[in-house]
Amino acid sequence: MEIRNFCIIAHIDHGKSTLADRMIEKTGTLQKREMKHQLLDTMDLERERGITIKLQPVRMNFEGVQLNLIDTPGHTDFRYEVSRSLAACEGAILLVDSSQGIQAQTIAVLYMAMEHNLKVIPVLNKIDLPAADPERVSEEVVKLLGCKKEDILRISAKDGSGVDELLRSVINRVPKPLNAECKKQNVKCSRALIFDAVMDQYRGAVAYVRMMDGELKKGDKIYCLKTKKSFEVIDLGHFSPKYVSDSSLSEGEIGYIVTGGKDVLDVSTGDTISSKEDANPLPGYKVLQPMVFAGLYPSEADDYPQLREALKKLAMNDAALNVEPERNAALGNGFRTGFLGLLHMDIVQERLEREYDCNLIITAPSVLYEVKVIAKSIGDVVRTSLLKEDEPDTALISNPADFPNPTNIVEVREPWVKMEILCRNEDVGAVMKLVQDRRGVQSSMEYLDADRVLMHFEIPLQSIVMDFFDTLKSSTAGYASMSYDSIGYKAGDLVKLQILLLGEPAEALSTIVHRIEAHSVGAIICKKLKEVIPRAQYQIPIQAAIGQKVVARETLSAFRKDVTAGLYGGDVSRKRKQLEKQKKGKKRLKNMGKVTLTQEAFLSVLKR
Repeated sequence: MEIRNFCIIAHIDHGKSTLADRMIEKTGTLQKREMKHQLLDTMDLERERGITIKLQPVRMNFEGVQLNLIDTPGHTDFRYEVSRSLAACEGAILLVDSSQGIQAQTIAVLYMAMEHNLKVIPVLNKIDLPAADPERVSEEVVKLLGCKKEDILRISAKDGSGVDELLRSVINRVPKPLNAECKKQNVKCSRALIFDAVMDQYRGAVAYVRMMDGELKKGDKIYCLKTKKSFEVIDLGHFSPKYVSDSSLSEGEIGYIVTGGKDVLDVSTGDTISSKEDANPLPGYKVLQPMVFAGLYPSEADDYPQLREALKKLAMNDAALNVEPERNAALGNGFRTGFLGLLHMDIVQERLEREYDCNLIITAPSVLYEVKVIAKSIGDVVRTSLLKEDEPDTALISNPADFPNPTNIVEVREPWVKMEILCRNEDVGAVMKLVQDRRGVQSSMEYLDADRVLMHFEIPLQSIVMDFFDTLKSSTAGYASMSYDSIGYKAGDLVKLQILLLGEPAEALSTIVHRIEAHSVGAIICKKLKEVIPRAQYQIPIQAAIGQKVVARETLSAFRKDVTAGLYGGDVSRKRKQLEKQKKGKKRLKNMGKVTLTQEAFLSVLKR
């Protein structure tokens, strides 16, 4: 039987999951009574939010051809899921909403498909909408892809019109699977690329694979080449979309292999499963560098082991997750966790709470900085575990507590991203002001048509991780869309902003900021702390400082007992004596006193 492997790529809400539903329906993969809306979105979280978070494969048969489809997410934070899907396919359906037209993420996923040399089939969806303008959007697609207008298919994923024609187009246009690298080397063994993996409660580690060459059967001995682990194939099969057991998986097919591995680290995404221990590994996926870091801590210290196990299992299913243990003075033991963006962080937090029953505290997100230190002071000022392998005098720091003393720093570099914003002509001024206020630089601007502008910027990642997307949407009446990608590190005037309570640094509250933002950020934190720190018998100064220089301050006033209330009449010196005595007592208390930072105070600052 002939095979075609393809995926659906698009901007958020352009109808990927709905189109996958219609394809499953049209090919008779499931009966009508088994169908439900967004069938391939299996997580409760996906259904509630109406977004795809995990890639999901399904096998269909249409006119005698086996079609392997992988449904992908649309949000920029899950682009790693998209890239893994593309690596398992030969073709991609580029879906464009005929009422909205091309959006920022449409362009981003198209570039990814081109990098993987996939055959791209352009499709206009939602042509049944009253606001649809397929002629205008077709012109945009022709300009973007350089294809002919007649090559663009028009469908409605909602009512199914044009889907049969699209399936025939996939058969005719998408090339058959062929592993050229294998044919060149003439490798005589079976090999499969793991593009995803899950931990089954009863059957152990299950690998989602694309068979690159050869054939695997139940009972075969297999080797994971990266982890050096060997297993016996307990079960294998395809997705329909649930697991359907087969006797074998052959070259070009997409399916699952039940390895029975008990440790979540045994089967990893991007590894090669082979029938020979000494086989050449397949080119996997480039190791992804997380863009946003935050601390995850259990609400109760006793729940630490439970959180550790939950993160291990989640990291197996989410290859973009980066986890390292850390300790915080205010919150105890936890994990420094790397994410691809804020939505990714939000989803991981919710999955940990729902699927693994963890009660979490999550710290304010930060990014990864490169700090070059004076060579002779490396061992004294920074932990050797933080040093880069290729630059032994440069440390990778995401936690402000690890930031070295300024006198030992040669240079601090922060990550920058290339950002594309698609907006209306009337929103250009608002977008430019927003980006410039966040230290962004415009590189170019192009008009897709008379009313739509594609703007290109370079901007520090730290400037967009908190609330940039929300502010962009509100300042453009919801019309703007954005996409970003890393462009490396640039040197900047970055400093560690410390919070001093009674003159003592509260390390848990320190943060890394650009010098020009230090005063405004420090003022916000000091004001917030003044509201939440309990008053004492003495005055508490709350200061934000860069080294020895204080850039913002608030003062929490002391409780004042009326010590003269019991005095009546007589000389004024009696009252003065009592007030002097009180003043000395407060001074003595202040010298001995210490501000205990409560968890509530710490969290209120994080929510700034």
